[in-house]
Amino acid sequence: MLSSRRSFLAGAASFAALAVQARFGLAAAPARENFSVRSSDGTALTGDAQGDPQAPEILFIHGLRQSRLSWDKQFADPALVGFRLVRFDLRGHGDSDKPSSPDAYADADRWADDVAAVIAAAKLHRPVLVGWSLGGYVAGAYLRKYGGTGIAGINLVDAVTKLSPDLLTPLAGTFARSTTSPDLAERTAETARFLEACFHRRPTDAELQHMLVVNGMTPRAVGEGFVRTATPDLEPVFQAYAGPVLLTHGAHDRLVRLAMSERIKALHPGSRLSVYAESGHSPFYEEPARFGRELATFVTASARG
Repeated sequence: MLSSRRSFLAGAASFAALAVQARFGLAAAPARENFSVRSSDGTALTGDAQGDPQAPEILFIHGLRQSRLSWDKQFADPALVGFRLVRFDLRGHGDSDKPSSPDAYADADRWADDVAAVIAAAKLHRPVLVGWSLGGYVAGAYLRKYGGTGIAGINLVDAVTKLSPDLLTPLAGTFARSTTSPDLAERTAETARFLEACFHRRPTDAELQHMLVVNGMTPRAVGEGFVRTATPDLEPVFQAYAGPVLLTHGAHDRLVRLAMSERIKALHPGSRLSVYAESGHSPFYEEPARFGRELATFVTASARG
């Protein structure tokens, strides 16, 4: 009954939004709600949400050195207006707290606790998790500790599910070292190079400038801690997950090999792999219209399951 009601509300909201656009030639701006919550170790996390709280839910988890602003195109996408959209800044990123010790980023359970805290703070019932790059690892860490019964589905976007040189590119290995260099000049230059490497379709100069500010806010400790995690392989977690999985991957990803997504597809029966021919590491940003349509279809089907 609840899933039917959510599906009806999602459809009604989508129809209303399309009517507004047809009449006025623009999309209505949904109200944005900010929230903050403390994770299990006291780290404060900042996020925001929009959309009907009774609609099917999507929790977006961004990648390394990024922020919740990575999902701006999704929060403005008419295809997603009928859903409850929630995003937050990972620990060490954006407006969230930035612990100084690498240990704060090396423990998979801390990432898991962050997601659980956000789900509780945003009052989510059964969200679909969308995990991009590092966000895919964070989603897996959540499943590993909390299980998947409270999750409607998972969309892994160019996700890191196993720290392996066979599945990550040599360039990714180079950036793991250079963007955490103690040499400020090297770290600055390599952070800019890392950001450029996230795209096949280059954003505008203004967009890159804004992203670079966010990248520069991330302390060295994040990368230093993550690469020495005691939990480098989350493939078994995704294999055991009983819910639906959508795998999204850019054909020109310079950081995460397509093989990473292909392995999850092979391990998880019924999962679907969608390869974006014109995208690099960020298909949700490079081909947002297609991404929004596919995500909306996936979330609607997952909510019915």
